[in-house]
Amino acid sequence: MAHRLTVIGTGYLGATHAACMADLGFEVLGLDVDAERIARLAAGDLPFYEPGLEPLLRRGLESGRLRFTTSYDEAAEFGDVHFLCVGTPQKAGEYAADLAYVEEAVTRLAARLRRPCLVVGKSTVPVGTADRLARRIAELAPVGGDAVLAWNPEFLREGFACKDTLHPDRIVVGLPADQGAAGHAEKVLREVYAPMLAEGTPFVVADYPTSELVKVSANAFLATKISFINAMAEVCEAAHADVTKLSEALSYDDRIGGRFLGPGLGFGGGCLPKDIRAFMARAGELGVDQALTFLREVDEINIRRRIRMVDLARELLGGSFIGRTVGVLGAAFKPDSDDVRDSPALDVAATIRGQGGRVTVFDPRAMDNARRAQPALAYGESALAAARGAHVVLLLTEWSEFRRMDPADLAEVVAERNIVDGRNALDPERWRSAGWTYRALGRP
Repeated sequence: MAHRLTVIGTGYLGATHAACMADLGFEVLGLDVDAERIARLAAGDLPFYEPGLEPLLRRGLESGRLRFTTSYDEAAEFGDVHFLCVGTPQKAGEYAADLAYVEEAVTRLAARLRRPCLVVGKSTVPVGTADRLARRIAELAPVGGDAVLAWNPEFLREGFACKDTLHPDRIVVGLPADQGAAGHAEKVLREVYAPMLAEGTPFVVADYPTSELVKVSANAFLATKISFINAMAEVCEAAHADVTKLSEALSYDDRIGGRFLGPGLGFGGGCLPKDIRAFMARAGELGVDQALTFLREVDEINIRRRIRMVDLARELLGGSFIGRTVGVLGAAFKPDSDDVRDSPALDVAATIRGQGGRVTVFDPRAMDNARRAQPALAYGESALAAARGAHVVLLLTEWSEFRRMDPADLAEVVAERNIVDGRNALDPERWRSAGWTYRALGRP
């Protein structure tokens, strides 16, 4: 008999995991305390944009394999395997992760566990959290030691979440020290992930702390690589060199590779910034803060890119934004997403408005979220509308429709042909030959 799955928390991670597991044939019950979110999901309405996910959601609902609830009692009774997909945002005014939502979810679920089950943490948490939560479950669960905790970090990329769930590049499971419990948890997870394992996906078995470190270590490495090439962009600007050619040359070195070596405005979103900060905070608590001091500079390089983008735009306008109109293309932190959390694009737009510029923003998917996050900005209904009357246009999120823009079409609506390419996504010669003054981060 197939395991019945619950997914606790139906945000980006949870909704994706629930829909994908249902598509694999499992009976899945998604749980969230947000009744409005649950109602939308139950109606087949995805509360965020992710390519390919909404059809999976609707297919699961129509098949009857996927349902949603706000009841912990129902979830505890239903599930053989409970996936914890609750958010761990950054604490206000601190670097550390806020574990309140995870701890509340575990407490409420554990108190209702009356039959043997496996609880599987997928949330990104500071190392040491799983061991503490395992003790909490053992104390609270009526079934006692027959409620076992495993840790199974997620590695989703926004824009590729369905692929990353259904065809992951690796599966990591952190198991308890007790051999009997560990053997049972591994067996169950191998059964749940059998379709992925049949494709040859590596299955890495570790202990709790190692599994907790995998996600934050991967994010720290990725952030470091992005900030490295952006640090080189700073040097290139000072030396009148071209960082895009530097990046290309580096990419042919097998030891380095070209992925995520694209210079530009830097990273944002709900994971990388808060995860590297939480990692630094946890290292300090463990007394090894010196091991991760380099991440502070990684973070600062990333923030400096935003400042430099504002400076470049101001330079093109003769030193001031006051009385000038700025068209901003992009609000999401990356293309194929509507996520504006810690978005470099939206941060730059708001900063310019704060310095006196009249700013109009357009994004193909993130307009609603952008309006909620920055209601004082103006918003256009298209790229041309955002650029109308602009003295400078900023490309800040590299959506494909922005890459394909015709310089001549844009020239017809702007006040001055000035463009700053924050993602090195455009062909400089094409734009310059159309009469534009083209500037980009890290290029002459």
